[in-house]
Amino acid sequence: MHSAHRLAIAAAVSAVLSACSSTTAPGAVDVDRRQLLIVPAETVDKMAAVNFKEQNDKARAAGVLVESGPQLERIRRIADRLKRQAPVFRPDAANWNWELALIDQPVVNASCGPGGKITVYTGLLNKLQLSDDELAMVLGHEIAHALREHGRERVSQAAAQNVLGAVAMGALGAGENQVQVAQQFADVLYGLPNSRKNETEADKIGLELAARAGFDPNAAVTLWEKMAKASQGNQPPAFLSTHPTDESRIATLRSLIPTVALLYQTAPKS
Repeated sequence: MHSAHRLAIAAAVSAVLSACSSTTAPGAVDVDRRQLLIVPAETVDKMAAVNFKEQNDKARAAGVLVESGPQLERIRRIADRLKRQAPVFRPDAANWNWELALIDQPVVNASCGPGGKITVYTGLLNKLQLSDDELAMVLGHEIAHALREHGRERVSQAAAQNVLGAVAMGALGAGENQVQVAQQFADVLYGLPNSRKNETEADKIGLELAARAGFDPNAAVTLWEKMAKASQGNQPPAFLSTHPTDESRIATLRSLIPTVALLYQTAPKS
């Protein structure tokens, strides 16, 4: 092999290795996996913000964006408690431009995009009749995806496989149509399911996040039992389409409750 080729390969390997890191502190639940993150966080966060605005503009035009009322205030109150604990896992989350949208559609779903863009659908509240503790588990799980930058990880994997082309990757500096480019990112961020490994990480961090915020960790078990029951004999809720649940998942959560129990017991409850 020519020395130039060896140097090129070494440089490529070095670049990949330097792009691998763990995005969060491990916490009590000990999540510490190195991730491939070759796409800049600023690019992903900006595209997520553009997509979030587009989503909300369309919802407002359709008359389904909830901009006031008890459901919105309830979600905001729970989310605020969770957000205050996010810097335990990554200090920079304290400076994120967190935003929350409630959309009045009969969809059992919620998400938290890169940079703290939270979306909740009223179907999640109305159909499952979640307690505050259970709702905190849903929001904690979704916030955990954002803290772990699972979306950025999927975008990086797509970029490495040339699913996202160079034009899309460089569009922010090239004056391209941001909405169109943001949709390409959204197809990867939200259109592709999380891996089982990512889901387990979000379960673990979400459980600890909620416990630190003063929400009963036992609610993680009752939440997923409700999710499983909601999918029996019907079309699975949208939330379950990317959040598979089974006995092993509930068993994992149950096994972690003693790990976070003291955090819950000593946490403020408001």
